[in-house]
Amino acid sequence: VGCLKHKGRSRKDPNALLRRQNKPCDHSRCVAKVWVCGCSTFMERDCHLHKSLKHQQPPTWFWCLGTQRELQTCHKTSCEHSHLLLCSLCREGDWWLAKSLSTGRKGYIPSNFVAQVDSLEEEKWYFRTLSRKDAERLLLSSGNKVGSFLVRESETTKDAYSLSVRDNNSAHGDIIKHYRIRSLDGGGYYISPRMTFSSLPELIHHYSQKGDGLCQRLTAPCTSLVPQRPWAQDEWEIPREALKLVKKLGSGQFGEVWMGYYKNNIKVAVKTMKEGSMDPDAFLAEANLMKKLQHNKLVRLYAVVTKQPIYIVTEYMANGCLLDFLKTEEGSQLNLPKLIDISAQDLFPFVSFGTGAKFPIKWTAPEAINYGVFTIKSDVWSFGILLTEIITFGRIPYPGMTNPEVIRNLERGYRMPCPESCPGELYSIILKCWRSNPEERPTFEYLQSVLEDFYTSTEKQYEPEPQQ
Repeated sequence: VGCLKHKGRSRKDPNALLRRQNKPCDHSRCVAKVWVCGCSTFMERDCHLHKSLKHQQPPTWFWCLGTQRELQTCHKTSCEHSHLLLCSLCREGDWWLAKSLSTGRKGYIPSNFVAQVDSLEEEKWYFRTLSRKDAERLLLSSGNKVGSFLVRESETTKDAYSLSVRDNNSAHGDIIKHYRIRSLDGGGYYISPRMTFSSLPELIHHYSQKGDGLCQRLTAPCTSLVPQRPWAQDEWEIPREALKLVKKLGSGQFGEVWMGYYKNNIKVAVKTMKEGSMDPDAFLAEANLMKKLQHNKLVRLYAVVTKQPIYIVTEYMANGCLLDFLKTEEGSQLNLPKLIDISAQDLFPFVSFGTGAKFPIKWTAPEAINYGVFTIKSDVWSFGILLTEIITFGRIPYPGMTNPEVIRNLERGYRMPCPESCPGELYSIILKCWRSNPEERPTFEYLQSVLEDFYTSTEKQYEPEPQQ
């Protein structure tokens, strides 16, 4: 069987790898390990190897190599144990080659549904590479409460960990406190030197029984997003009949956006383009470029329908459009620190897909308007405009001005004034994004570091060791 690593392909239909393979993978060079998967399709009746895991994740899909079809998903509610899979170490991308230890079946599985047995990865409270800021965002999100917690790798100390706990006080409401988990030379861990533990699970168990000096007793692991099955369609051009449009989410100059389903089981967002709004050949060329962009901060492009009217199929974003959210009652009540936190999370170049020849003037840098020069620095200019939208809860930039007026005023050196309630320090960052010379504009790396530290630069890194 050709493996993902040696074939160098990912996010594809794994069976297509088998159909195209020219040379089999030499699995004699691949060391195997046992992984546990939240998959009821291969549920073991007597899982004596790992009884502690419960079936909490959605059922996993499995590709049967012999018939090249998706097996039906098991919806049994009585599933008590996850089942064990053997995954070769030649793993890459979204799909891994695996073998069920109970049935002997081989196939490709979504990598985000498995974790190695007897490793921290299988603990619900372990969020390995999560940053401090992302830990705070996650713990403060809905579904978590006071006492919710997680453990993550330390960002500053190698082979060390941090415990993040949701707390509450009368002055600031719900807040997140962080504790350093130190390692013992001879093995083991501690938060307070008066109480040591042989393992992290033992430490977590102790502080789950009683706070013992922490701000709160650890009540429940931080909830995380339910893992989604990766897109497995091999073709980028799909038939229109495979899509079912369910709910209209919005409309704009170039078309409409719908929530829908692909093959009746994968929730997607579908952008329907008005006929004649773009050239199909130019559109397909842009699609081939966009499909290579894979980042957890970018909406993923799944597939396209290239016959008129053109459809663009993308990842579905459950929380909808940021601009629309800012105009809701909930969004309008966000405080300034939260707005700046949102800004720090949006620090990536953005693009109106399929409309490259028709760009929005009020968001576009002068050199792009005048000469068609689009660079990372023109993206920085656009990000400065986005900051004003966030800080004003979705107000249109350059209020009261037409597009020609904006162009003329920019040529004279005009810049939007500081919005009400916008701190002077933040406005100075925005002005740096709007410098006339593109090379003098800051980098996205600089902007992210400044915005993430806007309110946290004076915070203490860790809570003191418990003394009780």
